[in-house]
Amino acid sequence: MKMEATENEIMTVQEVAQYLRLAEATVYKLAQAGEIPGVKVGRAWRFKRQLIDEWLRDESMQRLVEADPAAPHTEP
Repeated sequence: MKMEATENEIMTVQEVAQYLRLAEATVYKLAQAGEIPGVKVGRAWRFKRQLIDEWLRDESMQRLVEADPAAPHTEP
């Protein structure tokens, strides 16, 4: 039985790497540096899909703002 992608889905490094189209080593580096939201359980990293999606959206917005400093800033 295949698990449907949900907000509460927990992902492995391999799954996050595939999802973001990154190398697994890059995901490890981002996680260890605290740049991507994840938690280390024993020797393994785990990631909540909803938090990865939010991180990706925030990173995309930040890059857009950096690319166009004249763009209006929105504060939550």
